[in-house]
Amino acid sequence: MANNGTLFLDEIANVPIRQQAKLLRVLETGELERVGSSQTRRVDVRVLSATNAQLHEEAAAGNFREDLLFRINTVEIHLPALRERREDIPLLASHFLNRNRSRYRKQVTGFAPSAMQQMMQYAWPGNVRELKGAIDSGVTLATGNQITVRDLPLTVRGASGGLAPREGANQDLVNIHDNEIRLIMRALDESGGNRTEAAKKLGISRRTLHRRLKELQLPE
Repeated sequence: MANNGTLFLDEIANVPIRQQAKLLRVLETGELERVGSSQTRRVDVRVLSATNAQLHEEAAAGNFREDLLFRINTVEIHLPALRERREDIPLLASHFLNRNRSRYRKQVTGFAPSAMQQMMQYAWPGNVRELKGAIDSGVTLATGNQITVRDLPLTVRGASGGLAPREGANQDLVNIHDNEIRLIMRALDESGGNRTEAAKKLGISRRTLHRRLKELQLPE
């Protein structure tokens, strides 16, 4: 299907070793057989791949074929974490807002300044995927024409409360759990005990919330 076009392979580090050998053969020869067919086809495809893993380390550990790494690593582009390019946050947030307000049929036109400030200071450990989820939540929960701080997931709202990683600091596991307990209890309180609504505020699934309540030994 990608013949004479571009094929994007996301999370290429997760390709099993056996499949890596087959992928390498296709990249080297430009030939393949469709599943269930013995006919060899030639293809001309530009291949882009992406990963969060350190492929050189994975290759050294035997988890990724070194010859495949050399083959795909023609041009390497390092994309910094979102917290390292905060100037992109307003543009990305507006993009996700415009896409989702039509999807959810909401008359949301922008962000309250306090909400944007909160997003700008949050560390975004989940990068762009987490930002997209936060905007999805904001559009869903917004009751006016702007996304406010209260419409953002509690993890983002808590950014000024010590949840963002501190430079050069090691966070104690107990403190992390304390923060998580505080956020969960606040979400449940704001939702009147409705776990589905609380999970939505937290940006997690109801099943995940139930599991965390049990693991943290909180009232279920």
